Amino acid sequence: MSNGNPDLGEQALNATAEVALSSQLDEVQKLEVDIDTDPGKLMQGKIDTLEIEGQGLVMEKDLRMEELKMQVNNIAINPLSALGGKIELTEPGNGRAKAVLTEADLNRALASDYLSDKVRSLQIEVEGKPVTLETKDIQCRLLNDSKIALDTQVLRSDIGEVQSVSFTAKPQVLTGGTGVVLEDIQYAEGKELPPEFTKAIVNKVADILNLRSFDLEGMTLRIDRLHIESGKLILNAQAHISKLPA
Repeated sequence: MSNGNPDLGEQALNATAEVALSSQLDEVQKLEVDIDTDPGKLMQGKIDTLEIEGQGLVMEKDLRMEELKMQVNNIAINPLSALGGKIELTEPGNGRAKAVLTEADLNRALASDYLSDKVRSLQIEVEGKPVTLETKDIQCRLLNDSKIALDTQVLRSDIGEVQSVSFTAKPQVLTGGTGVVLEDIQYAEGKELPPEFTKAIVNKVADILNLRSFDLEGMTLRIDRLHIESGKLILNAQAHISKLPA
């Protein structure tokens, strides 16, 4: 965050933005907004830098992010609204963001009602016949070799049996940052699934990792790099802001 001393106008905008963002969250351990500009530019509707730094952010869908840092430069705002302590963008702003999810955050997301419904019941087709996979108790582990380990129980409607499934995969960002895929699938001995079943599970889990579920009103993140270290999934992303919540 900025080390400068904001004037009263910046302080008012900082406080307003913090309240607006907090209103979109169920829980916040720490949230700071730092707007850097000068009175002259503010009167012209210009902000040099908008920085957001948060810890322990819990979204309304029970999704948690350990850490978020975002910086957007050269923002155009409505100067009249700014005088009243409100940030109203007149043009979308773009910048960079860093998001950190812990192993516990990922397991919380997989167990949440919002996301578990996406992976609990999977419909696929095997040899021209519909098959349902019912998954439960999906557990995720972040490994030191930049891989993710997944363990779950799967009920297959085609054989009517429950199977224990355990595999590792390496998350990769698709070209252009359009999503995340899990590659290099390696099963634990005796705990493999047919390829069609594996694809259905990893596609749903990868969809959780691409951050779209973490978007706030008027703010979106698109991953372009990721890596794993010390039990944390670190995501570097493009940030796009079209508005701040009212």
